[in-house]
Amino acid sequence: MKIVLVNPDIPWNAGNIGRTCVATGTELVFTGHLGFKITDKEIRRSGLDYWKFLKYSVYQDFDSFLKTLPENPSLLFFSTHGGKCYWEAPYREDSCLVFGAETAGFPDWMYEKYQDMLYRIPMWSGHMRSLNLSTSAGIALYEGLRQTGRMPA
Repeated sequence: MKIVLVNPDIPWNAGNIGRTCVATGTELVFTGHLGFKITDKEIRRSGLDYWKFLKYSVYQDFDSFLKTLPENPSLLFFSTHGGKCYWEAPYREDSCLVFGAETAGFPDWMYEKYQDMLYRIPMWSGHMRSLNLSTSAGIALYEGLRQTGRMPA
């Protein structure tokens, strides 16, 4: 699996997601405008000394990333605008779990183009707009690992 961040804004979220990716053997993909530099101390502080073990890639935009994937890729988008719950997502071992920016979500065109692939993480409190990006990525990733039987012993 891969975690794909579209236009991520906050370095410590990316660092925490990187730690989760190292723990699970998952690649982290950055696409679009980054609100930080990969070398920033904030991202490295969040990733601690695990960052050097992270497999990651950076693409100028989401379409450039898509060109690297095989035909009919498994793309699963996670957003508060999703119509289905994340546990209903058809996870595969090669799924790309795609998340939008912390402050803006996905660009409007992505909501339209991928509306049938949008999943949400339910929240019982009406006082919350969303969960933290690194929390959401961890929830979705571990559910995908569980569904595909890739959990470590």
